[in-house]
Amino acid sequence: MALDVPLAGVFDYLAPELTEADIGRRVVVPFGRRTLAGIVLELVAQSELAAGALKRIGGVLDDMPPLPAQLLQLCHFCAGYYQHPVGQTIFTGLPVLLRRSQPFAEKRPYGWCLTAAGRLQLPAALPQRARLQRLLADALITRACVPESELQALGGSARKTLRQWGAAGWVEQQLLTTQPPPLQQSAVPPLNPQQQAAVEAIGGGLDGFGVWLLQGITGSGKTEVYLQAIAAVLQRQRQVLVLVPEINLTPQLIERFRARFPGLPMVSLHSGLNDTERASHWLSAQRGDVRIVLGTRLAVFTPLPALGMIVVDEEHDGSFKQQDGLRYSARDVAIYRARQQHVPIVLGSATPSLESYHHALTGRYRLLRLDVRANAAALPTVRSIDTRRLYLQDGLSPQVIAALQQRLEKGEQSLVFINRRGYAPVLFCGDCGWSAACQRCSARMVVHLRERRLRCHHCGAEQVIPVACPDCGNQDIKPLGQGTQRLETALADALPGARILRIDRDSTRRKDAWSDIYAKVHRGEADILVGTQMLAKGHDFPALSLVCVLNADSGLFSSDYRAAERLFSMLVQVSGRAGRGRLAGEVLIQTQFPDHPLYLAVARHDFDGYARTLLAEREYAGFPPYIYQAVLRAEASELPMALAFLQRAAGLALDLGAPVSVFDPVAASMQRLAGKERAQLLVQHGNRAQLQAFLGCWVEQLRGLGERNVRWALDVDPLDV
Repeated sequence: MALDVPLAGVFDYLAPELTEADIGRRVVVPFGRRTLAGIVLELVAQSELAAGALKRIGGVLDDMPPLPAQLLQLCHFCAGYYQHPVGQTIFTGLPVLLRRSQPFAEKRPYGWCLTAAGRLQLPAALPQRARLQRLLADALITRACVPESELQALGGSARKTLRQWGAAGWVEQQLLTTQPPPLQQSAVPPLNPQQQAAVEAIGGGLDGFGVWLLQGITGSGKTEVYLQAIAAVLQRQRQVLVLVPEINLTPQLIERFRARFPGLPMVSLHSGLNDTERASHWLSAQRGDVRIVLGTRLAVFTPLPALGMIVVDEEHDGSFKQQDGLRYSARDVAIYRARQQHVPIVLGSATPSLESYHHALTGRYRLLRLDVRANAAALPTVRSIDTRRLYLQDGLSPQVIAALQQRLEKGEQSLVFINRRGYAPVLFCGDCGWSAACQRCSARMVVHLRERRLRCHHCGAEQVIPVACPDCGNQDIKPLGQGTQRLETALADALPGARILRIDRDSTRRKDAWSDIYAKVHRGEADILVGTQMLAKGHDFPALSLVCVLNADSGLFSSDYRAAERLFSMLVQVSGRAGRGRLAGEVLIQTQFPDHPLYLAVARHDFDGYARTLLAEREYAGFPPYIYQAVLRAEASELPMALAFLQRAAGLALDLGAPVSVFDPVAASMQRLAGKERAQLLVQHGNRAQLQAFLGCWVEQLRGLGERNVRWALDVDPLDV
């Protein structure tokens, strides 16, 4: 039995009423003083425990079909690879309402149909003036089964009448089964030669496993390639799983998919759904009622009985990596699942991750290139603005303000990009040097001026903005630096009359807020967009001709070896929002290092050249993808406790005698988070299999330490080291 508890292994229970058909089914079991939901993994005649020590299951939850064997095998793989308890791994993939020990009362669509007796009685038995009853009878006579919602729409007393007829034996209620309608497509746009070649290549590999890396410049029509490849899969009556990195990309894509395949059942799975919606969508996918599932990283564990293809859009995005609990990469798990189920997988990006790009260069993945924009539009002109001797007005150079004014006069849209939300990142006292710091994290509190609040963007702590410096009493404390809120105000002052729309996590918290904003932009109700990385990828704004990037230099010099890759990708992605329609695009990047190779590569639109340079640096330094890593992370109330635990862990690693490199424990880059002190220990090896063999033995010994004052977790293939 698999249980959602932080303990390794599985648990034995007495269950004589279960059969082999119940493997994968949810059951209710006693666990200590609690009652939990469990997943049946195996039926055995004998247990290692004495018969008297075994407890009976409390009952069977038949509100969902059993989890399929392939999905259970996928979870077993993830538990082993990421060194996580198998029970928690399985339950991670379930919707919240299906993790509980209570049955889930799914609201499924029902319909009404006439019985043999009803066909004899209706409509003859009805009074002539019973208009509603005759409407109901006419609807039921002409169709085999009519949805209850349609019948209720005929009149307010329809439900009462149907129940009376049911009691008389004239009608009966039936669960509506979803039969996939014949595939219909709206107008399919013509493809350019590169798109056509990509569709044909993917279409030729639908009968087996293969990884396709679709590297297409921004605006090259990657989504259209997905759609036409997906159409070939749907023609075979198969299902398609589409993964996107962030929730804000979901409405745009689902709308486009529905427009292309009208009437085709599809669902989305993401954190914006409530628990009931998510469980219902998940169950619809499991039953095979839907043909397309579009979701964020957790959707990779959705059971799909007729899976025919997986698509991972923006595969480079770090959001596909889970950072707590089961620390899996949805992209990598999707590749394993595609191999497991013998289906193709398409990884799409304008800026592929260096790992994926390396696999393509070495032949593990098949590379498909889209080098021209789908509508024959030119890539935007990219220009760096040297800010070393410029006066910046609230972070804006004269060149940026002038360029924005020109677009306003032309009636074109602009995007001002700064990857920092809030009003200002620091509240500072010029007299004594005090700055507002989070008491629970190694970070400063961010000023949110409109709400008059200081907020920590890491732990969520809040406090009122003080009227004076807490240390010296100086009342002239000032916000330093720019965030999206401050930039919005500055632009309103510099460009009076401009319609400015701020797009960040704060402005899109309300459900459907992003959809409303997206519609406003397309209706032309905004002149200037101010946004964070939420706007950097996947969005198509035809009237947007100018992109201005502020504060890009903050990502240039970092201790993180992935910083250059992330900055380059972000700049290429956000630059690609300009000039996607008929308008010529321009990108302005404010920087104090205009001659830096990274900015020069962005200006040349030279992903391949810069990626090869970064790969050469990685190979020389011994970083992924040329090495395989795992990080043991520990947190405690005090830093010495976490470091001492990691020191013991390092000793255990060395005692195992495995040929892995074990580094010294160090404090995490953000040492304190949410009141806990954090440290980490890096291990690595040039062979993935040997590293995995070592990790399995090491983790078993770590669990035997019985450390109660330190919480630890292993992060395999970490993004942050």
